[in-house]
Amino acid sequence: MMAAVAALATAAGVCVVALAYTLFASLRDQIGPAWAAAAVAGAAAVLALICAFLLTRKAKPPKPVKGDDQNLAGRLIDLARERPLVAAGAMAAALAVVIKNPRILTAVATAALASRTARPPRR
Repeated sequence: MMAAVAALATAAGVCVVALAYTLFASLRDQIGPAWAAAAVAGAAAVLALICAFLLTRKAKPPKPVKGDDQNLAGRLIDLARERPLVAAGAMAAALAVVIKNPRILTAVATAALASRTARPPRR
């Protein structure tokens, strides 16, 4: 079963790459290589958005932790629902900061993992 799933995933990847190259080759002579590459990137972004919408349309937000009625994850989900443009802008700003200085991402990940491992195990 796992081999069949891996084969299907590989075939889907090969098809996506072949379609991307076909789109690039068909547009390269008409609008130039730079715009053709931009069109391929745009098509990939639209495909990713459609897949993300299909996969998350039935997703349920996580249950709140007992004793914590306003945890960080709940607040972020509420912000994304109420103001999606603000949430998208915040994500773009965070991505720009991480691209500019990847050490920040390393520091945040280290701090998040350290806080989880610093707690003693429950008995």
